[in-house]
Amino acid sequence: MLKRMAGVTLIELVIGIVVLAISLTIVTSVLGPLAIKSVDPWHQVRAAELGQSLMNEILAKSFDEQSSRSGGLLRCNEAGASACTASISLGPDSETRAQFDDVDDFHNLDLSGNAINNIFGDDARMENIYRAYRVQVQVSYDSVLTKRIVIRITTPTGDVVEFAAIKGNW
Repeated sequence: MLKRMAGVTLIELVIGIVVLAISLTIVTSVLGPLAIKSVDPWHQVRAAELGQSLMNEILAKSFDEQSSRSGGLLRCNEAGASACTASISLGPDSETRAQFDDVDDFHNLDLSGNAINNIFGDDARMENIYRAYRVQVQVSYDSVLTKRIVIRITTPTGDVVEFAAIKGNW
């Protein structure tokens, strides 16, 4: 009597390989986009750090070029005081960023790559962290006594994180 040998036929082997290939294709097509999106929270945290740091720097400056930096009693645009900077004149007053002394000096600031650095120009520490980011700042009058500051941080994935604050003339 001949014993029947146990084994796998060629057809069964080919069907097993096809089923394995289909299941691996489905798994990788589902996990691929998740891997790309998993870096988004990391970029958003970095953008939040950068935006908050820059906003703190801007809000620490005086309201206007004509404002008293020693805590005077008169504010610009008050009777007996100088007029505040006109809307069309917002922007740096022939100063470098390290010399910005009032809020509107930051108007139209647009930095990317290695140009993103802190107030002291210490870019060696930050150049690799924010290499693919972009920072844009807009300053405008919200009212006679307030300026609106909007900071837009664009992450390497193209997401835009926006920060806004009001600086008062008081």
